[in-house]
Amino acid sequence: MSGQFTLHKKERLKSRKALEQLFSSGKSFVIAPYRVIYQSAETGLLFTVGVSARNFKKAVDRNRIKRQTREAYRLQKLPLKEWLVSHHTGLHLFLMYTGREKQDYQLLQTSVQKIIAKLIKTLHESIPPAA
Repeated sequence: MSGQFTLHKKERLKSRKALEQLFSSGKSFVIAPYRVIYQSAETGLLFTVGVSARNFKKAVDRNRIKRQTREAYRLQKLPLKEWLVSHHTGLHLFLMYTGREKQDYQLLQTSVQKIIAKLIKTLHESIPPAA
């Protein structure tokens, strides 16, 4: 049980090459206040979050939103991770905060919950049924 709600450094999507590929050929959908960009990968679940400097001039505001989003994701990622492991696949995931004002943590948490549920549903539909 220990360690199931962690977000290790190796779970962060940091590679410039992987991010460029994600933006060029990844699929996306919107669940306010996030735009979700995702792409299947060989193994693992890599995640990152971004906040526009155009909408939030102060770094302290951008960092707060990123920190709260990472926390919400960290606590809710387990069903997605288990689904990926059971289907022997991976995922690269980028959450872009598109809202123009700061939101409270509860709203961010419910949005991340909806995002994970929709990702599981979408991935489940994309896998062809066994013959």
